[in-house]
Amino acid sequence: MHAPPGYECPFCRLLRGVDTERNRRADIVWQDAQTTAFVSPKWWPGNRGHVIVIPNAHVENVHAIDAGLLGEVYATAKRVADALKEAYGCSGTSMRQHNEPDGNQDVWHLHVHVFPRYAGDRLYERHSESFWPPPEERAEYAERVRRAPMLRRG
Repeated sequence: MHAPPGYECPFCRLLRGVDTERNRRADIVWQDAQTTAFVSPKWWPGNRGHVIVIPNAHVENVHAIDAGLLGEVYATAKRVADALKEAYGCSGTSMRQHNEPDGNQDVWHLHVHVFPRYAGDRLYERHSESFWPPPEERAEYAERVRRAPMLRRG
C-alpha cells in the first residue's frame, strides 16, 4: 500500500456524496453498480473536460484489482471515450492510468483518465500547464457529456 497513514481517499469521499472544491457530485457523468465517471477537476489547456473513470470499490491500483472489475472500469472508459467524441466533436481520444509513486500515481484509488484529443493539442508535452478550473466551469462539460446518447439509459 502506498497511501500515507490517515489518507482520506477523495474518490471514495465523492462516492459517499461529499462535495469538495475539487470533486463534486455534479461532475459525475456516468454511474453504475461497479463504476463511476466524472469530469476531472484538473485540466490541460488543449484537452478541457477530460473524464476520470473509477471502480466504486476502493482499490489502490492495477496491481490490486481483480480482472473482472478492471474489465468493468475499461468498459466504462470505452463508453466515456465514445461520449467525448459525440459531446465535444474531438478527433480522437487517449486513456492513461498510473500506478504507484514511480508511475506518477497521486490519488491512491485506481483511476483511468479519458482525454478528448485534437490535432496538435500536445497533451503529453503540456503537463506543467495543467490547472484546476472552478466547479462552475466543469459543470458545462459534465452536462455535455451526460447528454451523449451512449450515456443515456433506457
